[in-house]
Amino acid sequence: MPSEVRNLEKNIEELSPEQVCIALGTTPAGLSETEASSRLEHFGRNMILTLEEKPLLFRFLANFTHLMAILLWIGSAVALVAKMPQLSLAIILVNMINGTFSFWQEYKAERATEALRRLIPAYSSVLRDGNLRRIPAEELVPGDVMIFSEGDRISADGRLIEDAELRVDSSTLTGESRQMRKTSHAIHRAGIARAEVANLVFGGTGVVSGSGKAVVYATGMESELGKIARYTQGIEDELSPLQKEMHRVTKTVTTIAAGAGVVFFVLAAVLAGINPAESFIFSMGMIVAFVPEGLLPTVTLALAMGVQRMARRCALIKRLSAVETLGCTTVICTDKTGTLTQNEMTVRELWSAGRQFFVTGVGYAPEGQIVGGDRSDSIISQGDVSSAIDPLVGPSGLTGCLPHRLLAAAALCSNARLLPPDSESPRWRILGDPTEAAIKAAAMKSGLDLTAEEECFPRIRELPFDSRRKRMSTIHTFQGGKAKAEGIKRKEAGAQAPEFENIKKYESRMAFVKGSPKEVLALCTRILIDDEERLLSDEQRRRIMEVNDTYARRGLRVLAAARRFLTHSSAGVPDPPEYAHEEVESDLTFLGLIGMMDPPRPEVTEAIEKCHGAGIRIIMITGDYGLTAESIARRIGIVRGDRLRIITGDDLGVMDDWALKEALEKEVIFARVTPEHKMKIVVALQEMGHVVAVTGDGVNDAPALKKADIGVAMGLSGTDVAKESADMILTDDNFSSIVNAIEEGRTVYENIKKFTGYIFTSNTPEAVPFILFALSHGRIPLALHVMHILAIDLGTDIMPALALGAEPPEPGIMAKPPRRLGEHIVNLPLLLRAYLWLGLLQSLAVMGAFYLQYWMNGYRGQWLDLPSTGSLYASATTMALACVVTTQIGNLFAQRTERISVFRIGLFSNRLLWVGIISELILIFLIVYLEFFQKIIGTEAFALKNWVFLFAVSPLLLIADEMRKALVRRRARSRKASRMSARHKE
Repeated sequence: MPSEVRNLEKNIEELSPEQVCIALGTTPAGLSETEASSRLEHFGRNMILTLEEKPLLFRFLANFTHLMAILLWIGSAVALVAKMPQLSLAIILVNMINGTFSFWQEYKAERATEALRRLIPAYSSVLRDGNLRRIPAEELVPGDVMIFSEGDRISADGRLIEDAELRVDSSTLTGESRQMRKTSHAIHRAGIARAEVANLVFGGTGVVSGSGKAVVYATGMESELGKIARYTQGIEDELSPLQKEMHRVTKTVTTIAAGAGVVFFVLAAVLAGINPAESFIFSMGMIVAFVPEGLLPTVTLALAMGVQRMARRCALIKRLSAVETLGCTTVICTDKTGTLTQNEMTVRELWSAGRQFFVTGVGYAPEGQIVGGDRSDSIISQGDVSSAIDPLVGPSGLTGCLPHRLLAAAALCSNARLLPPDSESPRWRILGDPTEAAIKAAAMKSGLDLTAEEECFPRIRELPFDSRRKRMSTIHTFQGGKAKAEGIKRKEAGAQAPEFENIKKYESRMAFVKGSPKEVLALCTRILIDDEERLLSDEQRRRIMEVNDTYARRGLRVLAAARRFLTHSSAGVPDPPEYAHEEVESDLTFLGLIGMMDPPRPEVTEAIEKCHGAGIRIIMITGDYGLTAESIARRIGIVRGDRLRIITGDDLGVMDDWALKEALEKEVIFARVTPEHKMKIVVALQEMGHVVAVTGDGVNDAPALKKADIGVAMGLSGTDVAKESADMILTDDNFSSIVNAIEEGRTVYENIKKFTGYIFTSNTPEAVPFILFALSHGRIPLALHVMHILAIDLGTDIMPALALGAEPPEPGIMAKPPRRLGEHIVNLPLLLRAYLWLGLLQSLAVMGAFYLQYWMNGYRGQWLDLPSTGSLYASATTMALACVVTTQIGNLFAQRTERISVFRIGLFSNRLLWVGIISELILIFLIVYLEFFQKIIGTEAFALKNWVFLFAVSPLLLIADEMRKALVRRRARSRKASRMSARHKE
């Protein structure tokens, strides 16, 4: 039996309720307690389980055992042996800071599984031995009979065997904000996603209205939620492009530093004649000089600043490295509803009695007008309507050219409610189906008083919508003196209703029908024109379907509305009478068509244009229908060509990887897809070399959100599961916020390059004193010590580097294509500029400051064998340290741009730069003149007049680099002129 239960899931929707109970070994009265206990032992508890993952401790320790960290640990131990405890402690702190920042950057709390668990309610109502019991939801087993009603959350996947006007919100699984009418009838599933099968209910979804009874067929990890959890947890965390790049930077810098250390050890031991122990200490000094200890913390802080800027632009970043990943995004896979559109269904066009009408206003607020009718420029608003009362129309009495009968009928045949603004929300909200809410909003725009209409036409019966009939009907009573006149009109129109001549003997009732235009029109025999019911001609039928097709091609969701008078004798007839579908939904009078859409967000078109300009491709992946998706995509500019391909979930199911990748090379939209399909698309794009951002809001989106390079969840409409699986959350659910975040991501990457160059430049003057000391056999005193270097790397350089991390985006940053993954932060041009150009100039200034202190104290013309101990030597090394800091000011401005002049963007366009400069000057003054720092770092005060020289050389690097940039621009213009000249000759 158990294996049969598992296999039954494949075709359970095609069985009748009786067959379902037999196949699952149960009855409508439920399982016995004994059988339930046996099945619980076999199938396990109805729980979302957590798969095994790498312990957090191991992930933490990994950040302290990579190559650079090991080098620093060794250096710390050597410094301790050499009786330099302050150096040893400083290196330990550097390692701890770097490791902690790295761990924090890479760590991502995995709470998606916990969010999935929260979707399953704690308790469930079931039948056991024919008795209603409330049991813990985790004790549900296949074969249990669940009972649920309005407001309940369903605890497991089940097959309906009874239903009473049941509507379920399945948006957590489908991603589409549509409430689904459920039925217990057998259904042949053809081209329908499993989550949308009308006789199946799923764990984690909610009951909007009605009630039902379902037999459980899947629990725990075998349920749809369990499968999503399995997919999500089975996806391994991959390093982001920035994390991979920082690992590469670490290896590059470690190689350079280790190589420099080995070379210096040889130079010190062989050329300088220093004993091996001291040579080793000096080689470690060289390694410390070349290792940018402040780089990783600065990168992390710069990313954190980017996170703050993005938050101000409605994008919350959960994982720091995701900030930069956005900058190299090449493809955005976006859903439609709520992201590209406003997630507020709106009636846009109406067709009634041969007239075309347009509805203004957006959303559920009843603010707008009905435009059109006999004259295209006629505008009739609420203030223009009559106040007369017609019992067959309702108390509003609205007649004339406006389509009031159409809107009144559709509104009365709807269950949604419009909620006006209140203290909880400043906007109009809805309860119920968005389509029905849109109809009621349009009716109110036309001037209808819906409360009065409902009082005039009290509902006594509903024939709910189902996927076979593709329509719903409601039956209403009404009172009034015009009933007989209405019946006479129908008789004159050819209606076979002789009883209307004696209408007062009967109670008057009206049926309103709304649904698919094709199905509703097929049941109509008349059409309402100028308040008269006339026979419906074939030409009119053709015209109605032409209008329907036109609406559909424009991406409108189209509904038709119709009505029918019903009568019965008031004597001996039960109230309300039982009407069959066939009796009510026939011989109908056609009222008109309603075209509606979820309108695109007004700012989306501009955002998409930005993406095209930035070389970013957008692919729509939606649970909606293909034609609707295509219309929206063309309207907002995602699709531009004529050879668009729409691929459905069924198509994807039989498509191999090669065919999918071939399809992805062209314009394509994916419609009616499942979670597996969405993840398949993401994997294919990544295998094609793309950096993929994916948007999502439902539980079904969790696997794709986690697999993507950037998962983007909706903050307003998104489920907790989607938010926990994503890297970024949009607080306004707006696609344009993604584009803003991409711009910030590109800026962050450019800024990381800027402060990397800034930090690397000072490595050269930090290393040159060691090289000169070794090459001169110790006759040139060491101008900088290791503690001086650490004071620069972890002290004075940090704030200015952070200021570079806050640089605003350069003009045209979104006019460039995404950076290639093969493009590196630390490349040859950066190293040449930092080490051999700016670094060498800075080294000349630093050694000049070092010798200046000797010169000013009587050692003039002497370059070798200067005192290497005592107060004068200490003040000379302090002078060299201060010169590194002041020349870094010029370097700071030089690094702001790579080619254009810094004066074009302005010296004051980034005020944080000046904050950084002031902070480093304050810090260096404290280091030079405060006794506390003098003892720790090994500095000695020098005369205040020496600052004249230090500030005089401060702009050296800026001036030199401005000359380089001018030469680069000149050569670029020359090459461009040569190319243009060559083209002209051709």
